[in-house]
Amino acid sequence: MSRRDRKNNQISRGYVMRVALACVSLLALSLGAGAAQAQVQPEVAFNAAVTSDYVFRGFSQTDASPTVQGGVDATVGPFYAGAWASQVDFGDDTDAELDIYGGVAVSGGGFDFNVGVIAYHYIGAPNGADYDNVEFKAAVSRGFGPVTAGAAIYYSPDFFGPDEQTTYVEGSLGYALRDNISLSGAYGKQYLDVGDDYATWNAGVKFGVTEKISLDLRYWDTDVDSDLSDSRLVATLGLGF
Repeated sequence: MSRRDRKNNQISRGYVMRVALACVSLLALSLGAGAAQAQVQPEVAFNAAVTSDYVFRGFSQTDASPTVQGGVDATVGPFYAGAWASQVDFGDDTDAELDIYGGVAVSGGGFDFNVGVIAYHYIGAPNGADYDNVEFKAAVSRGFGPVTAGAAIYYSPDFFGPDEQTTYVEGSLGYALRDNISLSGAYGKQYLDVGDDYATWNAGVKFGVTEKISLDLRYWDTDVDSDLSDSRLVATLGLGF
């Protein structure tokens, strides 16, 4: 192992799971309190997808292979919580990624604000891999007619692998061509404390095939020269219900 011994790795894994469980518990209480106060039931939505390649910040998480994904989201007023899972292929025994997240989304002055936390857990990860991590998120966006501009920042006190304190910043643009067709793109920079910093960008078009089915065609690239981060076109068929 690089800078961490096995004991620190176990502490890190436990920390991530405690944060995830605490996040879910607190958000569940917030959702319940919000529902009681507003006299409304939580809104629950499910999603599923088949994608030609699971790409995260420019890097393939499935060794450039297709995979299936799915999740559930619950909202009450400004509060939201959810879970999302995907198969992954890191060339070891890791089977899947499970994300547990929650936060608050509010609007004011024409802007939309989103503050939350995401806990990433990797099922089947080998001892010493140190994949599990937590990120804190703050994002803002604003619409200008059919155009939406946004910016987001993510901070992790103990990131994936050997990296510890890391920051990811991203700017994005979206354009609604029609009710069922939209264009979007983003440029981001990942700052690492062990690995080399890198930039990533993507651009694509999303078609609303039906009210519940969508098709996203997206080009991804980075300034890192590797098989997992080279330019690629990804097709994702999604279902929301």
